[in-house]
Amino acid sequence: MIVAVADTHAVIWYLTPDQRLSATARSFMNAASAQGNQIAVSSISMIELVYLVEKGRIPPEGFSSLASALSLKRGTLIEMPIDLSIARALAKVDVQQIADMPDRIIAATAFHLNVPLISRDGKIRLSTIQTIW
Repeated sequence: MIVAVADTHAVIWYLTPDQRLSATARSFMNAASAQGNQIAVSSISMIELVYLVEKGRIPPEGFSSLASALSLKRGTLIEMPIDLSIARALAKVDVQQIADMPDRIIAATAFHLNVPLISRDGKIRLSTIQTIW
């Protein structure tokens, strides 16, 4: 069962045990894993990761770590493709609150799945999207 969506930074910080992931978020993600639940990662996060690696903001291992985690058949992380239902949900994410398109797609994914979004992003946390941080 999918219990949350993780944004790009949250999932990378989870995979690389980075201290920037909050204790609450890490605990939630660890509990989901221990209980056999899944955390969705939007396809846009993989595209965003390529961009962040190109800009030198994330080491190349970040992308390969996520790709490896998503390839596990019974892994905690599951790729959530961007499809028509996500596009429809995007219309329900206020562009004034969340202007960045990748963030809006990730938020729309959480909205569509009716699960919380694991994110440190202040704008997302101030929006109507339920968050964990």
